[in-house]
Amino acid sequence: MSKSIYHIAPGGRLSGRLRVPGDKSISHRAVILGALAEGITAVEGLLEGADVLATIAAFRAMGVAMDGPQGGQLRIHGVGLHGLQEPLAPLDCGNSGTAMRLLAGVLAGQSFASTLVGDASLQQRPMGRILTPLTAMGAQIRAADGRAPLHINGARLHGIHYVMPIASAQVKSAILLAGLYAEGESCVTEPAPTRDHSERMLAGFGYTLRRQGPQACLRGGGRLQGQTTLAVPADISSAAFFLLGASIAPGSDICLEGVGINPTRTGVIEILTRMGARIELTNLREVGGEPVADIRVRSAPLRGIRIPRHLVPLAIDEFPAIFVAAACATGETIIEGAAELRVKESDRIAVMAAGLKALGVDVAEHPEGARIRGGPVGGGIISSHGDHRVAMAFAMAGLAASQPIRIEDCANVATSFPDFPRLAREAGLALQVLEA
Repeated sequence: MSKSIYHIAPGGRLSGRLRVPGDKSISHRAVILGALAEGITAVEGLLEGADVLATIAAFRAMGVAMDGPQGGQLRIHGVGLHGLQEPLAPLDCGNSGTAMRLLAGVLAGQSFASTLVGDASLQQRPMGRILTPLTAMGAQIRAADGRAPLHINGARLHGIHYVMPIASAQVKSAILLAGLYAEGESCVTEPAPTRDHSERMLAGFGYTLRRQGPQACLRGGGRLQGQTTLAVPADISSAAFFLLGASIAPGSDICLEGVGINPTRTGVIEILTRMGARIELTNLREVGGEPVADIRVRSAPLRGIRIPRHLVPLAIDEFPAIFVAAACATGETIIEGAAELRVKESDRIAVMAAGLKALGVDVAEHPEGARIRGGPVGGGIISSHGDHRVAMAFAMAGLAASQPIRIEDCANVATSFPDFPRLAREAGLALQVLEA
């Protein structure tokens, strides 16, 4: 993969109407449950990023026929819960932690052996958080130092009642997917709310799931029924960069169409609103079992805040954008209880702090977050460390910068937002893509 470079000229504003790509989390789950369902599932609005394509390739390697994806449409010929075939080679998850963790849950209960591999970044991410509960269910998984590759021998599973020590939608989903194959009931209790796309979609595929407060439970031995149409809303994590850009660039006024506003994902909207952002939700509706809205954002002076800890899990993927918003705000922003950011595609606390310092921003990082004092944003050279969200956040920082910003190692933006450069330019960001 080439190491693309973003060059951002300073200044500008964002305007117009645009639609960001389909939700990545929902797209992954649509492919997985569609493959495991009986009958055909037709997906619309699918994200065709590298991460989701890795999940599609994995199921094709296990004998699931799919037509597409093309133009966001994918037709999945489901094989049922017990219809997967043993893959002839390791399944490559690329850069996708979601693919690896959720596939581990599915593969733990199969009648065959499999291996999950990934790129250099993914092989550094911790997998122990899924290995512990899956092993407790009877899974047979080998992993050196709790990291990929994962060597899985399909085994007979039994249900567990698992209390997660750390809030993680991927861990919750891995357990629930393994629970489809387990004897008895599997329950997951989370310490704080996390995205509930798996629970919503399991119900949409006709699987009985019980939710009570922070706990979700299901019994193994059921069936998933294919869906005539499964619509994927636009991804709020991708929309977050335009929420940021329009907020910090004077004179901006944009509308983002059809964005998913699942209450377990709207932390970024609440945090930015508390900072003074002008964000308006209109045309509220439901799409594919998920709440959706058009989001209008107009520029506004931001102010620093202490971000409430309870909002951190609800905005965990959007913190690169929040870091940049804090840099452009008046006063000090305090981020706490966000240690999870250190085990994302990069150590996002360290990488964002280093990048902001390169732009002249006063930042002090600590183990679970950072203190950011807003002020003038200069220019400079930044490494994204191959992290798609870091690259896009610093691209939007150019709207508030006094000098050009050069962002290195941006090729992985294609994992979640392949069309980001074009859409950003059309909205008003002076972005050039160079090849290293």
